[in-house]
Amino acid sequence: MPLRRYLLGAVLCCTAAAAFAQNAAGPLTIVVPYLAGGALDTAAHIVADATQAQLGTITLLNKPGAGGSVGAELVAKAAKGSNMLVLGSVGTHATNPWLYKNFPYDPVKDFKPIILVGRAPSVLLMNAEQARHLNINTTTDLVAYLKKHAQPLQYGAGGKGSISHIAAEMFKLLTNTKLSYTQFESIGSGEALQALQANALTLVFDNLASALALVKSGKLKALGVTSLGRNEELPNVPSINEEVPGFHVVTWFGLFAPASLPDADAQRYAAAFAKGMQSPVAKERFRQIGVTPEEMGLDGFGRFQQSELRKYGFLIKTTKIKID
Repeated sequence: MPLRRYLLGAVLCCTAAAAFAQNAAGPLTIVVPYLAGGALDTAAHIVADATQAQLGTITLLNKPGAGGSVGAELVAKAAKGSNMLVLGSVGTHATNPWLYKNFPYDPVKDFKPIILVGRAPSVLLMNAEQARHLNINTTTDLVAYLKKHAQPLQYGAGGKGSISHIAAEMFKLLTNTKLSYTQFESIGSGEALQALQANALTLVFDNLASALALVKSGKLKALGVTSLGRNEELPNVPSINEEVPGFHVVTWFGLFAPASLPDADAQRYAAAFAKGMQSPVAKERFRQIGVTPEEMGLDGFGRFQQSELRKYGFLIKTTKIKID
């Protein structure tokens, strides 16, 4: 099946804390499978703060490692009755299972999806001065340049299998162009953005929140956002999907419980988190970190996660991305 057709199909394709006591061993803990201080850790704090009125004190536990898989495994294998959730992501529940050998959990069977918390788009970036020099103002200009010149341009990403790396590989496949990959060892895009500003790279896919200030300052040129629609923070920057049909890559994250959590408790959790996250204070805090809060819960979130798992499985197998 052609990649474009597959990806287009994938694209279309106030409860009190006491109410949980009968199935909870203690106060609720949310495992954050990433380092403290990062974007997902910040999002977890927003969720916990917004929902304490419904659920009582929520403890956050950072368990980073293996692209988030260490923390997710902790919840997947939690003892029955444990009052524990994980803030899973596109990495822990859609891409990592295809990237790592001997993966330690089943991203579908070992979890019960509770609620999709939010989505955060990335943006395709160039050094502004270099973009002017090469006369590249849009994604269409970039594709035309790549097809005309045999020497591939350099792109950078913070780690093999990161969403930035995967976005670039999807872009190459859908446009039938060549790019040369420079891998940075640090987690995140900090080194890649520094190299881009120094003209040591030509292209970087980076999350909108960390790139926004550099774009607005004029140091970096935003060619397109990776979501299906435009973003309100960059209203004049088109979606890449407008120029490269089928392209759609966003960082998403949501709450998952162990599969053993009773359905009634899952429904109560979903209602409580939905109410908390839609408060004006939570929405504003999410906006400040470039996240669009969601309301997709339970079965809808489960179908979404499985669709993402299939999409990235197809893409990763096609591009042969592997983490040793």
